[in-house]
Amino acid sequence: MKKRNRIIYWIATAWLSLGMLSSAIVQLIPLPEEAAVFNALGYPQYLMALLGFWKILGVIVLLLPKLPLLKEWAYAGFFFTMSGAAYSHIAAADPFTQVAPTLFLLFLTFTSWYLRPAGRTLRLHNAVNDTP
Repeated sequence: MKKRNRIIYWIATAWLSLGMLSSAIVQLIPLPEEAAVFNALGYPQYLMALLGFWKILGVIVLLLPKLPLLKEWAYAGFFFTMSGAAYSHIAAADPFTQVAPTLFLLFLTFTSWYLRPAGRTLRLHNAVNDTP
């Protein structure tokens, strides 16, 4: 992996982790402003705690070495969470200032996943290709 890609990977992963961790804390506390957003989007309040808990676990998995299968699940979870949040804000006709953070975290999720080092990827082997 090129040095440039490794640097971009770690920057994207650090910002993604920071964004997910900070939003998880806001959801676990829960702050009244975040509760108001969930109410406006029509989501139940208990979903905040669930999302916050899973986000923290996802950040831990992304930052730990190894665990390639769990990393794939974490990236998928972040993708579904952020794409769902972006769609929810767009469907509710929220201003772009509320959609932008979710789109940014979605971009960071894709960038981190795409540029992850070989040791952090899941390599599935096809039995046909493994034969000599």
